[in-house]
Amino acid sequence: MEAIIQIEKLQKSFGSFEAIRDLSFSIQKGEIFGIIGPNGAGKTTTIEIIEGLQECSSGKVSVLGYDPWKDEKKMKENIGVMFQHTNLQPKIKVGEAVELFASFYSKQIDTAKAFQKLKLEKYRNSYFKNLSGGWKQKLLLTLATLHSPQIVFLDEPSTGLDPKSRRELWELIVSLRDAGTTIVLTTHYMEEAEHLCDRIALIHHGTLVGLNTPKKLIQSLNKEKSICVACEQLDIALVQKIASVLRIELKNNLYQIFTDDLEWTAHKLFELVNNQGWIVEDFRFNTGSLDDLFVRLPQKVGKK
Repeated sequence: MEAIIQIEKLQKSFGSFEAIRDLSFSIQKGEIFGIIGPNGAGKTTTIEIIEGLQECSSGKVSVLGYDPWKDEKKMKENIGVMFQHTNLQPKIKVGEAVELFASFYSKQIDTAKAFQKLKLEKYRNSYFKNLSGGWKQKLLLTLATLHSPQIVFLDEPSTGLDPKSRRELWELIVSLRDAGTTIVLTTHYMEEAEHLCDRIALIHHGTLVGLNTPKKLIQSLNKEKSICVACEQLDIALVQKIASVLRIELKNNLYQIFTDDLEWTAHKLFELVNNQGWIVEDFRFNTGSLDDLFVRLPQKVGKK
């Protein structure tokens, strides 16, 4: 695949504080790429450098072949940005906002198509302040993509949205990707990253500690696997005798059996269930999530 963004040995310091340390990765054309990490990890600084809003202390950044600082005007004609705290005048109407933003670009913008694409027509005469949180975000996404940019940057796009609005926004983001737009997003919702991102760069203290698909990232950095079982009769002592079982935890009437071999543990566990006549009300494999990974991230990085 074609690399549309390339970052090489990126470093950014604020006085004696080193926010970004020797960061290198590339983003492929047509993917949803997530930049995630704990608070203070350097996510926003990284994305602002790529957008050309901050200069790096050292290193190289290429966006669509452009240098974000030397070729700022050309680059910005081909990217769209939806900031985390973007807001509009409370009494600007949706139609007015779309027409105003369309006037910022040198090329002709088909505003009617924009209204149609995100189903904004019925809100054309509504004030921004009267829109729900979900529709405000949809409008802001519309404004960031009016000029059909090749790359769209989304900084915490679904913060504060209810689950339904968040899912609707996700559908719009995926539709943009499917239409050929490259999406770069930061998020602190790990469910969002797992659901949306084709690949993820995991940053901790300004350093890249993982780069892969969500599934492979979880597998590589979160080695613990477990089986969750709801069974009132389960005898912990018997289950612990299974050679592959590492430990057992009980939370909310659900036994979580940690193991280094899921298949073998499941096989032996069902043997016990049949032999002992236990009644299993729930059974599921748990191979970890990005949430689990985040909880253990500081300890994992500290052991390196």
